[in-house]
Formats: sequence, structure tokens, C-alpha cells
Amino acid sequence: MRITIAGAGIGGLATALSLHAAGLTDLTVHEAAPEIRPLGVGINLLPHAVRELTELGLADRLAAMAVPTAELAYFNRFGRPVWSEPRGLAAGYRWPQYSVHRGELQMLLLDAVRERLGADAVRTGSRIATLDHDSDLLIGADGIHSTVRAALNPGEGAPPWNGLVLWRGTTVAPPFLTGRSMIMAGDGTQKFVAYPIGDGTRVNWIAEQPLAGEAPDRGNWNRPAEPAAVAAHFADWRFDWLDVPALITGAEAVYEYPMVDREPLASWSADGVVLLGDAAHAMYPVGSNGASQAILDARALAHSLATTGSTTAYEENRRPATTALQLANRQQGPEVVMRLAHERAPLGFEDIEAVVPLAERTAIAEAYKRTAGFDPAVLNSRPSWTVPQ
Repeated sequence: MRITIAGAGIGGLATALSLHAAGLTDLTVHEAAPEIRPLGVGINLLPHAVRELTELGLADRLAAMAVPTAELAYFNRFGRPVWSEPRGLAAGYRWPQYSVHRGELQMLLLDAVRERLGADAVRTGSRIATLDHDSDLLIGADGIHSTVRAALNPGEGAPPWNGLVLWRGTTVAPPFLTGRSMIMAGDGTQKFVAYPIGDGTRVNWIAEQPLAGEAPDRGNWNRPAEPAAVAAHFADWRFDWLDVPALITGAEAVYEYPMVDREPLASWSADGVVLLGDAAHAMYPVGSNGASQAILDARALAHSLATTGSTTAYEENRRPATTALQLANRQQGPEVVMRLAHERAPLGFEDIEAVVPLAERTAIAEAYKRTAGFDPAVLNSRPSWTVPQ
């Protein structure tokens, strides 16, 4: 089977590695950009994605460039704890959770593709603009502005915006809490996220709030913003364990991104064409799932093609799962506990149990894990997608 992959992002490169591992080696990755550079900021890789990268033989490389996340903790806008839980190995998973720089992860995958498939396996400056292709299968892994998706779904238009804007950056800063904590603070509308990446001396952060007017550059992750202007929105967010405005103003660069996603599709495929990653199911950056879901797609697609010769099992497995996740993220996913705490105690609280009881908080967290596919018991026991050779 001859395969063309549109897009050399995390999803496209993970797909190339997964196909190669499954014995499908006649493939080429086409990337529209003239050069692949380590752009972007931080992301999280959940244990289900780390499992797949581990089974692709990348565990040691990944561990060398990532921070193993120790805990996820939610706070209200005054820095009071709402919910916390261990993550990764400490939560009973067989695989860690990692915080990484998106661009560095992309380069790790690119290096592995070139090592295993050859230097010419990835062709830069090569955009797939139509469904015409000289191969048996075209895989559209070309992101939220996918030309492959647009060709399958003409007239869809720009991704819908929910009225919120994200600002993202990284700052050299001292560790906070455990030193490997991922924190979110907010009230359901305004939010701040922070976690260490790299060698742990850089903090990746995301600031979020509503923006009046029409959002520019939907889906453009690289629109610059002024750090001081962003910090002004969070001027009084100074906690005894984290100074939010100082973290924002200390960033070398800040990028603005309107919060957009895509509508779930009734089908991801047509004759000789299938979608993957953001091209198939772009979702709000809630619950740390974007890149992780693309990696799951890659592995499931390779398993489907190698074991059945078609994409049917892949779509039957992944499309309902990611549709449910897209819709859950529109309802704030597990982060809804911050909104509930604010709605019930807008001026703050002394005892979170009196505001959002532990049973309710636990149920929210567990339900999201099931929806996103990383319930620990289910993940630890799920059969592998590795295809025996």
C-alpha cells in the first residue's frame, strides 16, 4: 500500500512512525512549510499517548526532554485549592504523564522518522492542496486549517470561535508547589494555567479570558501579543505560591490565540482519503488532549490498516470517542469544577467541601478520564495497538 501523509506536525509524524512499525513503509510525508522548526510552547502528553510513544520505542528520548507531571491541581481565582490529584505513575498508570515543549517533541518525532524511513521521507515546501494523489491512501493530518478536510467538506468555513482568547508563553522562573505540578486557577471564564517544561527551569503558561469584538487569525498559534497588556488582565492574581502577573511579564514572547475548534463530522473518510488529528477533530485546549488524541489516532489508524487493510476500524474506534471529547471540552471538561466553585462562592471560600463536595469533584474528574480514554484501569488493561511482525 502506497500512502501519502499531508502534514508533518505531531499527528502526521506519529502516523508515519506508526505505519512503519506496522510494516507499512511505502509512505511519504508532505509538509507545506519550507522548513520544520521547533515552534510553539508547552503541551501535556497524557499516559495514553505516552504509552503509544513508548511502544514506538521513544520512551528514553521522551523522558530526556520532558518533565514527568506529578500532580494536577485546580484553584479558584484567589489561589484557594479546589481539587488536586496525582498524575502519571503516582496515579497508578503504567506510563508517566509528561509536560514538553511542542516544537521539541515535533523535532524528536521528525528525527525518528528520518532515521527509520530515510532522509527523503519528509518533503518540506510540499502542500497537498487537492484530493488528487498518486497513492492508495491520502491521510489528512494537516491541522485545523486542513486542505484535505476542506476538500472533503467544501464550504465549511473558518473554525467557530467561542469568544475567549488564550495568551501563551514560557518564562524562566523558579519552581512552584511540587516543582512538577500542573496548575489551573480561575472562575470558569478567566483562567490561568502553568507547568514546568524542559529541564524544569522554564514555566509554560496560558492565560485565558473573553475578548470583545471579532477574533483575528483563527487557528494561528503565532500571533504576537504584548506581555504587559496581558498581565494587566491578571494584575491581582498574586498567590503565596505563584505571582501570575510577574510570570506573564517575564516571558520572552507571548502569543495570542482565539479559542476555536471544529464541528464534529459524520465521516472522516472517502475513497482513498482519511482524516486524523486536528484535521479530523480540532478541540478546545481543555484537559490536555489535543496532541495526545492525534497520537492515539496515528496508532489506531496504523493498526486498522495493517490488520484489516482498511480505515473502517480506525474510524469506528476513534470518531465517536473524539466527538464525545470535543463536546465535553465545550462544556469545560474537568475544569468545570472551577466554574462551580465560583458560581457557588464568588467571593471565595474557606472550606471547598462546603462548596463543591469531594464526591462531586471526584465524579467530574473520573467521568472526563473515561471520556478521554485515560481511565487508569481501562488504559492499563487495554490490548496493545502494536502489530506483531
